[in-house]
Formats: sequence, structure tokens, C-alpha cells
Amino acid sequence: MTTTATRTGILVGAVLALTWVIVGFWAFFFVAVAMAVGALIGRIVEGKLDVSALVGAFRGKRSSS
Repeated sequence: MTTTATRTGILVGAVLALTWVIVGFWAFFFVAVAMAVGALIGRIVEGKLDVSALVGAFRGKRSSS
């Protein structure tokens, strides 16, 4: 069985929904933020995210690409 973006999305949604139902909104919020940070770190490690471009975007600089 291969992992697809759809299956990953379903799993993420299920984890967030169960977190909200079982322990409440703030735990859900924390888990969502932790997942987003983990995804960013994973993209950086894989080389799929250019950190300098990301920093430039937050500073309001536009890329020419």
C-alpha cells in the first residue's frame, strides 16, 4: 500500500478531529501548530523548501522566479 497525499490528509484530519473531541480546542490548536512546524522542518530537511526565499517572503521581498 502506497502513501498518497490524500491518505496523509485523511490521517492528519483524523488526528486533529480526535484531538479536538477528546481533549478540547487548545490541545487541537497545539497539535495543529506542531504538525505545521514539523511539516516545515521536513520540507527544509528534504531540500524542498528554500529557507532564504521563505525569510524574504516574510520580510516583504518578492522573488523574480
